[in-house]
Amino acid sequence: GLPAALPALPLELTVLYNSLLFTVGASDSAIKGEAEGIHQGLLRVLEACGARGQDLGTEELWEKVLQEVTVEELQAPLHRLGALQAAWWLAASQLGSVAGLFQLLSTAEDPGRAHCSEGQNKLLSLIKAWRVPPEGASLPLVQSAKDLKEILCTAAAFLQGLQELEAGNFPTALSLLQEAAGGFCSKNILAQIHTCLGCCAQQMGKPQTALQHLKRALQVDFQCLPALSHVAAVYHDLGEIDAELQALTLLYEALGKSPQAAASSGPCFLMRAELLVHTPVLTSLLRRRHPSEVKYLLAQRCLQDGRVADAVEHYLDLLSLLQEGLQQQVPLDGSSALPRIPEVFLEAASALEKAGRHQDAITVCEEVISRTTDLIPRVLRVEERLEQPESSLPGAELAGGLLSQQKETLCCLAWRAAGYLHQGWAWAELGESKEAVTQFSRRVLERVEDAVLRCVCLPVAENLQPEVEVLQKIRLLSLIGRGTQFLELGRIKEALLDFQHSLQISPGDPAAASYLVQALWELNRKQEAAAQWQKFSQSCPAEDGQQQGQGRLLPLYLVSCLEQAVFPHSEALARSIQDYLRAAAQDTPS
Repeated sequence: GLPAALPALPLELTVLYNSLLFTVGASDSAIKGEAEGIHQGLLRVLEACGARGQDLGTEELWEKVLQEVTVEELQAPLHRLGALQAAWWLAASQLGSVAGLFQLLSTAEDPGRAHCSEGQNKLLSLIKAWRVPPEGASLPLVQSAKDLKEILCTAAAFLQGLQELEAGNFPTALSLLQEAAGGFCSKNILAQIHTCLGCCAQQMGKPQTALQHLKRALQVDFQCLPALSHVAAVYHDLGEIDAELQALTLLYEALGKSPQAAASSGPCFLMRAELLVHTPVLTSLLRRRHPSEVKYLLAQRCLQDGRVADAVEHYLDLLSLLQEGLQQQVPLDGSSALPRIPEVFLEAASALEKAGRHQDAITVCEEVISRTTDLIPRVLRVEERLEQPESSLPGAELAGGLLSQQKETLCCLAWRAAGYLHQGWAWAELGESKEAVTQFSRRVLERVEDAVLRCVCLPVAENLQPEVEVLQKIRLLSLIGRGTQFLELGRIKEALLDFQHSLQISPGDPAAASYLVQALWELNRKQEAAAQWQKFSQSCPAEDGQQQGQGRLLPLYLVSCLEQAVFPHSEALARSIQDYLRAAAQDTPS
């Protein structure tokens, strides 16, 4: 409450500088908001000089103080306070304000000093050009302005590198992040910078460089587990499955251990670079995986690579984790590697089927079926107009909610139908053809076709198309599956109808076409079978097994069903038909 006095202001500003640093150090959390103490300190400087600035914003206030206050004793405290103000603005990503402030600081002491050469980063050049004021022996500082300047340089380079990385300007981002890595920082922030460098190099198509940076991050700070997660991602892109699985295994083991005390990171400072850089892109790059996510990635990659025994082990461990409720800790913002829980169960069933554990697969699918039964309405309704209006227009929120609700209904329908589909194929593998036919004939599979027809015939929003394609494939596989079991039971005509129906759903499907030819052949309609075989052999391209009509990848949980639906007797059937055609040609009079 005392009036401002020029002789006391150097001490007052130094105390303010120290107290703000103590406040930052005590909180040990990211700096947010405004440094109100700095604003008040500047007002007292103006008051002591007989000027006023209550109506000015912080940037205008700094400009007025640095241009009008020429008292020599105040220059050093003001410059130190200016560096602290820059820290607050950096934390708020107000880079323009920081550049403007250092322009003023450098111009105030030397008008020719604030110069940026072509090709140099303007903000970094301005910070480096700032001449640190000398420290007075009578006014000790809790953190020197020289150290603060180095931290500001590191944080500014890191922050700008992240912004360029987010914008897709990878060469510029790489240069700025390398500048930050050579700066003044703790081991913790250095590991973060190398992790970001690795991600940048990966985006630039330089996987080996990415691995070098990520390994460097782990060498600097062994607790920087996001770096290990990115290592696995790089190996995945390289197709090096063994290295990827090794990285994921190490990551899972590390996540299960109690965090140890961090290694010494050098001198301890109240103001540190990690308190100034906290952007969404950094949070995303450094997101710590949940153990259940890593366990899922292990299970998924093993299943995709045909390591069935390992896949089964990982999926069963994962199901145990999920039943303990740990999935509640996994983020639901779309950043998680973990898919929807019913899909995890269905993928586990696929792994169990591949391992020959068909009864276990049936049990797992029953869990999915029972939990989705009440989520599907008795009458499926697909609205004719689901286009998403502009968010600012009336009804946008209602339309978006309706679209989301319909998408969820189709997903639940697909999961339940896929459960019966898996059970049908599992019973078929057990030799129980009648039970298999029962599962393939479930009412929900007919409702799948009804939903597909409704969606195909109406102008449905584009983002429902993936769900529609999955439903279409499930219905196709159920008809092929039931047809194969009718063949096993000797009910050839019923099998023929299912294969004909399959080709109506997916014209030219290789499996359905081959089974159709076999059914005609077994009904002794050999001429018709030969004609169909010739037609399909000329028009049907080889199918990848995972691809859908429009090139989308199908869910992993359907891959085992696709493999089971493949026609197993192609060569034998082809030879029989070719023999028949040769014999028919010889019998035809010339």
